[in-house]
Order: sequence, then C-alpha cells, then structure tokens
Amino acid sequence: MPEHTPKLLKSKLFWVGLLYFAEGFPLGVFYDVFPVHFRQQGVDLRDIGLIGLIGLAWTLKFLWAPAIDHYRQHRRWMAGADLAMGLVLIALAAHGGFGTWVWIAIGVFALLSATNDIAIDGYTIELLDKNELGLANGLRIGLYRVGMLTSGIMLMLSDYLGWAATYAAGALLLGLLGLACLRAPRERPAATTPGMSLTHELRTLAAHPLALTAVMLFLLGSLWLVDRTTQWSAQWSGMWTWAFVLSGGVVLAGSAFRAPGTASFESLSHGPMFGALMELLRRRYMLPVIGFILLFKLGDAAMGLMVKPFWVDAGFSASAIGLVSVNLGLVLSIAGGVVGGLITDRIGIFHALWILGLFQAISNLVYAYAAYAIPLAGDPSLPQAALMYSASGIESFTGGLGTAAFLAFLMAIVNKEHSATEYALLSSVFALSRSLAGWASGYGAEGLGYSLYFFVTFLLAFPAYLLLPWVRKSLELNRTG
Repeated sequence: MPEHTPKLLKSKLFWVGLLYFAEGFPLGVFYDVFPVHFRQQGVDLRDIGLIGLIGLAWTLKFLWAPAIDHYRQHRRWMAGADLAMGLVLIALAAHGGFGTWVWIAIGVFALLSATNDIAIDGYTIELLDKNELGLANGLRIGLYRVGMLTSGIMLMLSDYLGWAATYAAGALLLGLLGLACLRAPRERPAATTPGMSLTHELRTLAAHPLALTAVMLFLLGSLWLVDRTTQWSAQWSGMWTWAFVLSGGVVLAGSAFRAPGTASFESLSHGPMFGALMELLRRRYMLPVIGFILLFKLGDAAMGLMVKPFWVDAGFSASAIGLVSVNLGLVLSIAGGVVGGLITDRIGIFHALWILGLFQAISNLVYAYAAYAIPLAGDPSLPQAALMYSASGIESFTGGLGTAAFLAFLMAIVNKEHSATEYALLSSVFALSRSLAGWASGYGAEGLGYSLYFFVTFLLAFPAYLLLPWVRKSLELNRTG
C-alpha cells in the first residue's frame, strides 16, 4: 500500500474483520430475510423449504473453489460477488410479487455468496502469517456473526420502510463492501508452478487407478451431501447401487487404458480441477489429520442440537432461551473466540488445540450436571435457573475458545498455492462431522436421557486426542515446508 494510506487500512486485523462481516451478512440475508419476506407474500411453506436446497451452494463450494485458486485475484472475486449480490437485491426491490424468476435470483445470490466465502478464506490465509492466525480467527468469529445479525436490522427496517427500500439498503451495504474489498492489501505474488491443462489432468487421472479411485470417492461424497437435502435416493430405487457400479466401471476403464506419455502421479497436484485434492492426499500425515478434523468438535456438535430442547423440557420460556442461550450466548462465544485467539497466538496452535479443547469438553460436563439436577417439565427454581444460565454461559464461551484454535489450525495446514480450495475441502470435512453428529443426537438424547447423553458427548471429545501426535507433525511440516 502507498505510504500515505491511513494506518487503519494497513491493519491486517481491520481487513479480516471487514471481510468476515461481508461473509456473514449475505448468509443472514439468505436464511433470515428471504424466508420472512416470502412468507409475508403468502408463499407456501413447502416452497420456502426449497431455500434449504438452494443453500447447498455453501456445502458444495469446494467444487468450484479450484477456479478461484487458478485465476486468483481474490479481491476482484470478492468485489464482483458483493456487487453482483447487490444487483440481485435491487432486482428484488424493483420487481414486486413472486415467481420463478425469484428462485433463479436467490439461487444466483447463494452461488455468489458461496463464491465470496471461497475468495475471502483464500485471501485471508495468504494475508496472514502463522503467528497471526489465533487473534485473527477470534476476530473473524465475532465479525462473521455480527454480519449475520445485521440481517436482522433489515427485518426491522422492512416494518417501517417496506421491502423495496429494505432491499435497496441491503444492496447499498453490499456495494460499499464490494468497493472496500478493492482497497484491501494486494495479494502476494503467487509462486510459479508447472501448469497442466484440464484435458491432460483427466488423461493422467485415468492412467492412475489409485488417484482415479480417490476422485470417484470424492464425487460420490459430494453426491451424498446433495442427497441428504434432496432425498433423491428415496425416489430413485437403486440410485446408490448404480452410482457405485458406474464409479467402479470408470476406474476399471481407466486402469485398462494408459496413453503414451502420460504424466506422473506426482504431477496431478498441479491439476486445475483436482490438484488440491491430490496434493492433500499426497501430503504426509494427512489421513490422521482428516480424522482429527472430523473428531475435534464432535462432542461439541453432538450436544449442540439438543441444548435448546433441553431448555424447553426443563420448563424455561422462549424469552429466557432467546435472551440467555441465544443473545448472551452469542456475546460470550464472540468473547471466547477473541480470548482463544489471543491464547493461540501466545502458546502456539498445537498447545491451544488440546488445552482449549479440554475446556470445550468440560462445558459438556456442566450441562450433564445441569440435566441431572434440574427436573424436566417443572417450574425451575432460582438456583436451578442460575445453574442453567451458568451452563449456557460456560458452553458458549468455551465453544468460542475451541473454535478459535481449530480455525487457526485449519488455516495453518493448507498450502497457500491451493489455499481457497484446500480450506473449502477441509471445512466441508468439518461440516460433515457436524451434520452426522446432529443427525444422531436426537436418538442419543431420547434413548439415554439428557444427563447421560451430555456425559457421553463429553467422552466423544477425546478420540481426537489420540491423533494429536500426527497433528503436531503436520504443523511442524507446514512450518518448515
């Protein structure tokens, strides 16, 4: 940046905060504003449920993340996505009513927002040094959630200004955020690496059965993520059988054909589509690291979805749940993220992972005791309410501690050459464990009861600790590599 640039605009933390505000705001618009607006227009609840299907854009964003890594210019991607999302909101403001075009508009909005996420994550990883990741991720947690909460202001504005003016205000904010992205510090020059065309990459994949198998499993996993929302497998009998047969056929066909002059297996890490995946799988210690990513927040995720039902069954009102568990919990989780970031920068990512992970797990014990001490379907006494509020506060704060260390870890182990794609892939692995834990939590809480189930979630925090030796080696490898 030029010497006359204001000091604030030179601060990396300023840009991390601003960019993650810009990442959280569209997500809040999508999940909070659109459903309210559509329902007020009389849209059927089943149609509103389609928003969840369109929201697959965030789940599957790793599929087009390679394009952003390939073309780089993250600031332009961010600015373009923000400005285009603003145009979508202007279209919603200008045209009243509801029709097919609205679904197309919010589908475009979701794709743009997910693309913006990819560019912001890739840019941030390249911007920050390893010793800055802790505090930056604490700030990131806070401003991302502030961005989501800002969408609530749009809902309040709609009661006074109407939806046209509200969408215009949202478009103005997105436009300003897009223009601000262009003032962010320029990306560091990319290291030059040998390139590979898409055709050459696919031919090389076909000639290496192990790599082709990994890609087919990756694509099957992507299909499974889609199927969780669309439920295609329930409508198309034998879908998974045909999917596996087709995948096996592709691998066998590739094994039978090896074109002359096919590139080496190692060269696949430079492929434009699957290069990041190949580079991850070739890296030392990556399989146990992926296991750690799946397991580290497992106990936290397994308990999370059952906390609100426990509050309800224990006799607490919706206003108490909203005030303490949601609003105060948000403030405490942001505070925990900032404190966790400071601790991570001070003691290092590895030590922060297991120490702050312990605090994260202990909060589950507090909830287990609360579920043991507070009778269900009763009128909570003052001491019982105090116990529940304490459990909620501790869980929110320690969750922020663990999340700050965990996000710093994810950013620290990616290769900056493929930063956007690798981070999107690893984030999807984490999201997968959270989804599976949430799906199983209802069965666990119903079968065991809240107290015993919350104790079990405490125990679920510790399998990840068995993988810490490989986590340490991976961090050391990335520090020296």
